[in-house]
Amino acid sequence: MKKKDNQILQTLITELMKNKKPFWRKVAYELSRPRRKKVEVNLSKIEVYGAEDSTIVIPGKVLGSGMLSKKMTIAAFAFSESAKKLITAAGGKAISIENLHKSNPEGRDVMIVK
Repeated sequence: MKKKDNQILQTLITELMKNKKPFWRKVAYELSRPRRKKVEVNLSKIEVYGAEDSTIVIPGKVLGSGMLSKKMTIAAFAFSESAKKLITAAGGKAISIENLHKSNPEGRDVMIVK
């Protein structure tokens, strides 16, 4: 794994790799990709693939393009301000991947969208 400039990101990747669950290792792998291949997902895509009251992980940044009408918990490394506003307006929660990892170390009932 290549050394990352962002120390917060590097720490998160290291913590996720310590967990032996394949789900969290997959998230760590996606976060460690090169900058030009970073994941950026719009809310419109989350709306299509996510279900009501589901938990979704975005191994990158959530962007605010599109509308969100379902109540979901969305975990990501970063959120745009407009994405955070739209998620909370729909009754959902925008949390960090680190917080989701602490509350759900098994990775159960969580879907990765990229």
